[in-house]
Amino acid sequence: MSATLFVRHTVADYAAWRVVYDSVDALRVQHGCTGQQVLRLPADANDVIATHDFPSVKQAEAFAADPGLAAAMQRGGVTSAPRIEIFERA
Repeated sequence: MSATLFVRHTVADYAAWRVVYDSVDALRVQHGCTGQQVLRLPADANDVIATHDFPSVKQAEAFAADPGLAAAMQRGGVTSAPRIEIFERA
């Protein structure tokens, strides 16, 4: 059953964060990510939600737990604790 992982956090500078986000595509592919999307609040471009689609909840959980994801968030200038949630397709 497929799953979507949602990550919401604030960043210091969206443009700088986006460069790092785009640079870790291999990490997403490694965990089986089949699609992603980035959304921002109109009133605050540094409040970001990224969604990632996976074939299974297990793969989404593995991606969320990967130390490379935490390192990328740090390099990207994430300024708040990320809210990470995984939903499976019903």
